[in-house]
Amino acid sequence: MSKKSILLINGPNLNLLGTREPHLYGSTTLADVQTAATKQAEQLGIQLYNFQSNWEGAIIDRIQEARGKVDFVIINPGALTHTSVGARDALLGCDLPFLELHVTNVHAREPWRNHSYLSDKAVGVICGLGVFGYKAAIDFAAQRFASEGQAKL
Repeated sequence: MSKKSILLINGPNLNLLGTREPHLYGSTTLADVQTAATKQAEQLGIQLYNFQSNWEGAIIDRIQEARGKVDFVIINPGALTHTSVGARDALLGCDLPFLELHVTNVHAREPWRNHSYLSDKAVGVICGLGVFGYKAAIDFAAQRFASEGQAKL
């Protein structure tokens, strides 16, 4: 049996975690998140690939590169949530199941943050749990992998 894999994508401005509006996003840095996520995935026997970009095209390219090479995507699209039909089309066109993740509760913020181009196609959405959401997302993916494996028996 091959090792399951997750691509963890962080979009625009998430490289500023820990310093950008800490009253909203906390003090944990993206490097901290990625280190913890990688360690958690390893403990679960999952290969995790981390990717962050402030450029929509780079994110779309990375999604397309993942086609047929990863089993699941966890994406914190940042501002692209509300603007990127391109990221949506890439995820759907590459037939990658994905979970949408947000550190803050986007529904409790400005009204324009309530719309997502991804949510209706996502397997699930995690928002408002702070950086704990990343741990919850990886646990969810691991449980999904386990249930898929049981269904094949």
